[in-house]
Amino acid sequence: MTDVLVVNAGSTSLKLSVVDAGDASRAIDSIDDTPPVGAVGHRVVHGGERFVEPTLIDDAVVAALAELVELAPLHNAPALAAIERARVALPDVPQVAVFDTAFHATLPEVARTYALPARFRERGIRRFGFHGLSVQWAAEQVSVPRLVVCHLGGGSSVTAVAAGRSVDTTMGFTPLEGVPMATRAGSIDPGVLLYLLAHDVPADELADALEHASGLTGLAGTGDVAELERSAAPEAQLALDLFSYRVAQAVAAMSVTLGGLDAVAFTGGVGEHSSGVRDAVCDRLAFLQPFDVHVVPAREDVVIARAVRSRL
Repeated sequence: MTDVLVVNAGSTSLKLSVVDAGDASRAIDSIDDTPPVGAVGHRVVHGGERFVEPTLIDDAVVAALAELVELAPLHNAPALAAIERARVALPDVPQVAVFDTAFHATLPEVARTYALPARFRERGIRRFGFHGLSVQWAAEQVSVPRLVVCHLGGGSSVTAVAAGRSVDTTMGFTPLEGVPMATRAGSIDPGVLLYLLAHDVPADELADALEHASGLTGLAGTGDVAELERSAAPEAQLALDLFSYRVAQAVAAMSVTLGGLDAVAFTGGVGEHSSGVRDAVCDRLAFLQPFDVHVVPAREDVVIARAVRSRL
């Protein structure tokens, strides 16, 4: 079993760690500081329809990943840059892309299909789902028949897991859909977007606002939940209330998919560290009790390293 360098390029950070055969990991500061490893695993958020399994990276794969950047620009662009950097720094080490969308390949047709004309659906417009590596880890730690995983952080999603398989999730064709996030709006009436476009808001300005200036930031000026929890400003309380409200609604919807609820698992930076958000969500779900509540520290690096070894 080989040590694996895991490269996790997020929308706001680059996390590097070396994971050994026993799933122990140690962080490193730079790709240039990488000790001898047998492989490199890259987290890639959007795999589109082509990429489901862990994939050895070559020039053709890099070109295909570049075509997917527009679907998840906050994530796929930095992931692609990190891949290029690692291929230069470690040219003789096999590099494997592991996809956040892959865990959601089990979504049934009813959950992955948008009610759009066939001419649009035939262009690959469907729901993919994201945060799959995190959700997979949480599902492995909380083994119950009917589980809802709340990955809450800079990006947030809620996923229904039936006997270890993803059967519905709040994010869709891109990571913009679903519950509100730190800077992303989540689901809004598409008529709002059409109205703004028709009233002289350029498409690039609208795209930037939806990605970078909406969600908690749009409501209260910051996407930092800890900062919002310290604030006495009414807009900060509104942001927190709206966030927990929408997450609780999503959990309740996922319980319909599952036909009940055995447990809710919270993970991600906010899910792990904000008891206030967890309590607010669970208080709104009291009518669904009894269900267990778990806090699962994220270990995407372990899931990535195992996927890489399976491909070698």
